[in-house]
Amino acid sequence: MQLRGVITDWGGVMTNPIAETVSAWLATERIDQASYAAVMRRWVTHAYDPDGQQNPIHALERGESSQAEFELALAAELVAEDGGPVASAGLLTRMFAESVLEEAMLDLIRQLRRAGIRTGMLSNSWGGDYPRQLFPELFDAVVISAEVGMRKPEQRIFLLAAERLGLTPAECVFIDDIEANITAAQQVGLTGVLHQDPRETARRVAELVAVPVSLWDGSTPFPP
Repeated sequence: MQLRGVITDWGGVMTNPIAETVSAWLATERIDQASYAAVMRRWVTHAYDPDGQQNPIHALERGESSQAEFELALAAELVAEDGGPVASAGLLTRMFAESVLEEAMLDLIRQLRRAGIRTGMLSNSWGGDYPRQLFPELFDAVVISAEVGMRKPEQRIFLLAAERLGLTPAECVFIDDIEANITAAQQVGLTGVLHQDPRETARRVAELVAVPVSLWDGSTPFPP
């Protein structure tokens, strides 16, 4: 079946890698990296294990708990380098303060949409700090986990994203930087592209939807 839609994750795909953003936050606030790694290793492992224990990530991403509740839970697990506590208020905003837009991916989505490909965003939300003013020019449909009460890698959220584009799953490409999400999307019929490098993702997506795109390499003012 012809691929007529492209659905993309936000954080780590349309932005710089989340690991870079988090590392900058830990360094700026002088948070003990071992304390962060320990809690996130446990929570993330469970979050992507179908049989894993429910934890604050599930609740936050499904909109079952507030941002403030998640921040309290995470801050309670963290320790500053001097042994002191980590402030919970505004923690998620501070965590993602160094997030920057990935211009090559923005350009890819714009080119695809101009070529008639339907485009959508499917994101597990860790707060509401999206640049929503950009959405009308980028996406025909937006699905944010906390707003729909489901999260990746739950299969029903991929079906919803395709439905909102007016397409079947078999007509959609899905881009994400987490392999478990790609696997879940493929299980319901989407064609997965695991994102690691913007230019490689752009080449692969353009090949799949049979649309020629210009790959922005940063050597000219953006957009080219």
